Amino acid sequence: MKIKWLGHSSFLITAENGTKILTDPYEPGGFGGSIRYGPITEHVQIVTSSHEHADHGHLKDLSGEPVILRNAGSFVAEGITFEGVHTFHDAKQGAERGSNVVFAFVVDGVKVCHLGDLGHVLSGDQAARIGAVDVLLTPVGGFFTIGSDEAWKVAEQLAAKIVIPMHFKTPKIEFPIAGVDDFLADKPNVKKFHESQIEVKNTELPAERQIVVLQPAL
Repeated sequence: MKIKWLGHSSFLITAENGTKILTDPYEPGGFGGSIRYGPITEHVQIVTSSHEHADHGHLKDLSGEPVILRNAGSFVAEGITFEGVHTFHDAKQGAERGSNVVFAFVVDGVKVCHLGDLGHVLSGDQAARIGAVDVLLTPVGGFFTIGSDEAWKVAEQLAAKIVIPMHFKTPKIEFPIAGVDDFLADKPNVKKFHESQIEVKNTELPAERQIVVLQPAL
């Protein structure tokens, strides 16, 4: 399985059989030009969207006719089972920014969890529904989502083996969020890549939790 960070909270996950999953597509130029990542042009079979904000649910420009998943519940697409878990975009039960759906799914024997714009540490029930994960795609920028401390707590809740940060400040995003270095401070086992993509195999998962920092592709 290959995981490619396109930018912000959008990843392209490619299975060994060629099935492609896109997470949280953003609107280029959205929020008055605050989103400066390039257009997403990949042809995919499945798209997950954690909520309808323009930086996570821009679906109208997608190529082809992918299956769109944006609700809580259990779904099967292209032979892959997706578990959507209802959470909130803030720490006040959605009163500030509404709902958020966390998606967990297994590709090539590797369990991936995309937190979307999670705004709080998981409840025991939510963590149990998601279960232990191999790869956690987590926001770390704070302000609109969980920040660095909460993201690490969620990683511990889910016993994540690989943690890939997203939704943080880069030169291509003007949101008032923190950069990735705040999350990395004092953390062990950090790997920074100059590339946007890594390959993950279920036979080669790290024995100790590892943080992987990718470069945005777009």
